[in-house]
Amino acid sequence: MKFGLFMYCTVGRREELQAGMAGRNNTLYQRMLHEIAAYARFADDNGYHAFGHPEHHLQIEGFEISNDPVAMAMYLGTHTERLRVVTCGFVSTANNPLQTAEKIATLDHMLGGRFGVGLVRGYQARWVENYKVRPELNAVGPWNAKTPEDDLNRAYFGEFVEVVVRALREETINHRGQFWDFPPQGFVNPHDHPVYTQYGQGVAEDMRVDAVGIAPRPLQDQIPLYGGFSQSLTTAKFWARYKGRPIILSGNTEFLQLLWKEWTEEAKSHGHTVKPGDQACWGGIMICAETDAKAMALYEDMAWFWKTWATPFGQGVPELLVGSPDTLNKRIEEIGNAVPIDEAFLLIPQGLHTQEQLLDSLDLFARKVMPNHG
Repeated sequence: MKFGLFMYCTVGRREELQAGMAGRNNTLYQRMLHEIAAYARFADDNGYHAFGHPEHHLQIEGFEISNDPVAMAMYLGTHTERLRVVTCGFVSTANNPLQTAEKIATLDHMLGGRFGVGLVRGYQARWVENYKVRPELNAVGPWNAKTPEDDLNRAYFGEFVEVVVRALREETINHRGQFWDFPPQGFVNPHDHPVYTQYGQGVAEDMRVDAVGIAPRPLQDQIPLYGGFSQSLTTAKFWARYKGRPIILSGNTEFLQLLWKEWTEEAKSHGHTVKPGDQACWGGIMICAETDAKAMALYEDMAWFWKTWATPFGQGVPELLVGSPDTLNKRIEEIGNAVPIDEAFLLIPQGLHTQEQLLDSLDLFARKVMPNHG
């Protein structure tokens, strides 16, 4: 089992967030960057597999100030040599899919073939409304589940993923969809350019553009593809078409077994070869300390963060990997006996905890837990 870290890019401690407008505080942001660099270097040196981060914007409150996924991926990459960097993920409603594929491929090269990417639908309406690429799209969550808004967003997301995956894997594409046409239908380049016809593809002698392709192609043959945090069988089966792995933060073993089974059957129906662990990633909030009591005391700030920030978006509390090494070993073994897990993501209280507290937790986990689940 490989263990990756995931952070929300929280800019400050609890009391600093409670003071208000923490996202506009340059001192806090600079400290956050220095701490993130330290965590990335430690993870790289101590056997962690990956480091993930989301995309969110306009975060003046500072709870999740992760506003440029490309810049953050490169920042993590400059401080590491082996660690997989995972943007999880590009929000479909705020991004052009062809341009997103180009960014992914470029990042893969700049990171030396150690990029992994998630693609997500977008649930934070305040910033999605300001950044969305099509006016009819909306953010989605429990407030509009199973409504026409939700259906439209899901249809858009399906087309977005299809374009991204095809652009990454094919030399050129011609896409005609409900939301996007690549290239625009009937487009003729307004001036003659012999390079297009002599050295490329997709452009006819009369300069009619019939197909487009991204450059460079990814460095990896297939960049690892993740679905954002989910507990939905529908979402899991969607990702199985592309052999993408949703990240499941649940400790319900019956649900996990059902999801793993449904994903496997769907993936095979699309011609994919499936091996144990391909189905999904698992994980939860992780705080490791010498005793369960100390770990639970440290968890208080993360519990406040979740209740204050995530719960109003309709997000339930994830699996809690909070406790001593013995407690965490037993829990991970229990889940690993229920479903095959190749990769787990540990949500860490980055920003909320001091650098010393967080590094102590990561060190104890690396020494006393990871070696037991290799």
